Amino acid sequence: MATTSFSPSAAVRAPSASSFGPHLDLSRRIRLPLTRPPAPAARWGARRHVAPFRLAARRLSVRCGALVQIDQSEFPAEVLGSDIPVLVEFVADWCGPCRLISSVVEWASQEYKGRLKVVKIDHDANPKLITEYKVYGLPALILFKNGQEVPESRREGAITKVKLKEYLDNFLEPTSVV
Repeated sequence: MATTSFSPSAAVRAPSASSFGPHLDLSRRIRLPLTRPPAPAARWGARRHVAPFRLAARRLSVRCGALVQIDQSEFPAEVLGSDIPVLVEFVADWCGPCRLISSVVEWASQEYKGRLKVVKIDHDANPKLITEYKVYGLPALILFKNGQEVPESRREGAITKVKLKEYLDNFLEPTSVV
């Protein structure tokens, strides 16, 4: 009778490719395609699909259709020397809320034509005016009458058409005491 001995090193050896056949060669590595880990929002179930061509940020400029864009050299003549009230809007190209309300301010310049002059001032190009009038937030609206800033007329941030109409009507309507 033949006896076989058990060898512990034989039990630990990895099987060769020949024992499993050529289709299961363990010496080859499995290469998976490289993928990015999901974004934090995607892990929590948010579905946000962004096309790759939209990821590049574009710089949009603030349009001035019927509005006059002035700088600090024109400010004394256009604003302080005006016969009618002037609404000054301080804006910047990089400001999202400025772009958001540009159509509303343009509407106001058409709606109040003859009663109100509307001008835009670029925040980045006119630092002297920014410091002089202490413009801290954009967009900023300041109303000027007779060469002076109207008290409590300063407004910062985005504004709707209805709120802008209320704001302007409040300052432009003559108040009469009975």
